Amino acid sequence: MIDRWIAEATECDFKVALEVKKPKSWLKSVSAFANGIGGTLFFGIDNDRNAVGLDDAQTDAEAISRLIKERITPYPSFVLAPEREDGKDILVLSVSAGRSTPYYYKADGIMEAYIRIGNESVIAPSYALNQLILKGMHRTYDELVSEYDFKDYAFSKLRERYKAWTGNSMEEKLFDSFDMRDEHGKLTNAGALLADDSPIRHSRLFCTRWNGLDKSGGMVDALDSAEFSGSLIILLNEGVSFVKRNMKTRWKKTADSRVEMPDYCERSVFEALVNALIHRDYLILGSEVHIDIYDDRLTIYSPGGMPDGTRIQERDLSSISSTRRNPVLADIFGRLGYMERQGSGFKKITESYHAAHNYRAELEPKFYSDVTSFQVTLYNLNYGQSIDKTSISDENQLFDEQKAVVSEKNQLFETFLLGLKAKASTKETMLKLYHKFGFDAAFARADIMNLAGVTLLTGRCIDR
Repeated sequence: MIDRWIAEATECDFKVALEVKKPKSWLKSVSAFANGIGGTLFFGIDNDRNAVGLDDAQTDAEAISRLIKERITPYPSFVLAPEREDGKDILVLSVSAGRSTPYYYKADGIMEAYIRIGNESVIAPSYALNQLILKGMHRTYDELVSEYDFKDYAFSKLRERYKAWTGNSMEEKLFDSFDMRDEHGKLTNAGALLADDSPIRHSRLFCTRWNGLDKSGGMVDALDSAEFSGSLIILLNEGVSFVKRNMKTRWKKTADSRVEMPDYCERSVFEALVNALIHRDYLILGSEVHIDIYDDRLTIYSPGGMPDGTRIQERDLSSISSTRRNPVLADIFGRLGYMERQGSGFKKITESYHAAHNYRAELEPKFYSDVTSFQVTLYNLNYGQSIDKTSISDENQLFDEQKAVVSEKNQLFETFLLGLKAKASTKETMLKLYHKFGFDAAFARADIMNLAGVTLLTGRCIDR
């Protein structure tokens, strides 16, 4: 019986006995369950899931109902059921996910809202409390009216995309039907996020191509990095461009065509970045969307977990329904052709990888989320793969690979050179030496003098 209850409970806590004198020990879980996706408390069960039983289950049941009514506000929806396990009486308290969030625990003049992090119930941080307040008001961040005036901002990128997608110019009335401004000419948060020079300063994108398999690459940690701000359309375009310039494409000939084999599926990258920008939690300040590219993988990080509070790694991707944290933004991006309104991003990400010519089962895209973050990992389809000289255009492909290695060495050296504390003229001479002699060739003092433009006269060097 207990195993069936536990299997059906999304979240659960176990209590050996009901603590009447210290009810906060279990009532905080009631608050957290109601503020989240629901959960179940088992009274008379220890942490090893053994039934120890309750001495007076009827009295405990009455106390549970009374204390919830007295200490939790608003009153949550719950079911309290008596059960027998191994001949012992236990109580099963099932708390439903609430619609009137936040649900507070109140005592001694203090009100605290709790959320679940892992298997613990903790006081909701400010951003989580704001989320719960909006949820209880049946409002979302992107539909709230901002302090910014529509007349002070341009929307050229939005207009360009609308024209390209629909073939029509964007009329002024569409800003109202898109819920981007209110009747007083104020931008909603969605409108502010889509302005060319977005005033939402924490809406930024950080991109880094790391040197190696982690963030400590040796002589040079990063081979390329960039920070982007502005309209979400700008962030999307710049992010995709950054990935494209930091990946290579192999190809091989077939009988009547050429098969391209890029490091990453562009469609998967695009879908993952759209999801990161549109579904991120904009109430979490001090955190931005990140793209991190390593030798063997690419990760896209976004602030905020799953909108419904579940963990993506515990879900069946094929059965996840569309839950939109920012429905106004999602609707606009749907109208612009960037995403489908019914929500199929996860499916597109995985299907694009499965269709890749160089896909292997171990390269399945990975999804991870917790309360504060969401991360997609896409694996480099070409990493660690030797060149098939019988199927790939032999000499051309080999030359392309060698050229790519040389290009990476050049980039590595030039990045290192920029970081040196030396005169510009010295750096210029070092760069000339590198371009002429490379890493391995020997050179003499005369070569340095010649490239530096100096001549030796009577024991002294003078500029030419």
